Amino acid sequence: MDVIEVWSGRYACLLQSALRLTNEAFANQLGIAVRTVAAWHADPSVVPRAEMQQLLDAAHERATDTARQRFALLAAKEGGEAPESGAPTAQALRVAISVVLRQGDVLLVCRRDDDASGITWQFPAGVIKPGAKPETATVRETLDETGVHCAVRRNLGSRLHPVTGVLCEYFLCEYLAGEATNSDAVENVDVMWVPRNSVTRFIDADTIFPPILAALEEQT
Repeated sequence: MDVIEVWSGRYACLLQSALRLTNEAFANQLGIAVRTVAAWHADPSVVPRAEMQQLLDAAHERATDTARQRFALLAAKEGGEAPESGAPTAQALRVAISVVLRQGDVLLVCRRDDDASGITWQFPAGVIKPGAKPETATVRETLDETGVHCAVRRNLGSRLHPVTGVLCEYFLCEYLAGEATNSDAVENVDVMWVPRNSVTRFIDADTIFPPILAALEEQT
């Protein structure tokens, strides 16, 4: 298999295995967030958007002949053999959502999207790796994505997101330090602090987890 017409999370992970790279090293090579690589492992059927397809094409083309041969063997085996009975399966994707407060403001990120609108505003979020604590993922992913250090104040609960269907765990966090910067230019357009009473101008109120709205209305 010399050419991949459409990269999926499964093929991206096979390329990572062929290159013998950790999630962090593979993400660094591609110039993307570690949570994106973790998401491919959690949901192998996902199809990355066009920009990511190009990054994976480039990584495949730059690979050594040995790594490319290893990838071809892994891909052929993946396509030709059914998984053994009792073999581990991909775990359900879980995402940690951080609602970071700084006095009267809340931290938002503007993500690139594949739908017609092109971009969407969201709270910072990251994939919870298997075995990891959601609180740890919340703090780590917020820092990786925005450059902001925060601490979890309390758990706001969990739900299946009404739009994505992904299991989300929400945490109210307090700002500690750092300038809000776009540290993930591949996936995000911008990062900014907005007044907490203006959040619904950026995110549809019907899609916001009710405990978040309640927390935003509380006095600091």
